[in-house]
Amino acid sequence: MIKHIVCFKLKDNSDLSKQKAKEVLLSMEGRVPQIKGIQVGCDFLKSSRSYDVILEVLLDDASALADYQNNPYHCSVVKKYMHEARTDSVAVDYEI
Repeated sequence: MIKHIVCFKLKDNSDLSKQKAKEVLLSMEGRVPQIKGIQVGCDFLKSSRSYDVILEVLLDDASALADYQNNPYHCSVVKKYMHEARTDSVAVDYEI
């Protein structure tokens, strides 16, 4: 199994903006078949080193991760929205 984690810093880190990003990310559930599990969380601490939103996706293997990265819904809706909404992001992918 692969865990794909992305942390986002948003241009607007208001609670409303974080909630919208969370909804967009969670909208992949049921639309992106490679996803075996998904969690999205919003930061409440708001420290200078905090990121605003975290995405955690569980996938079967590296091949599923590649397919996920190229999934039409993921690319045209989710990536498009998040690229416009974010100032920065970091990611890590690892086997579990």
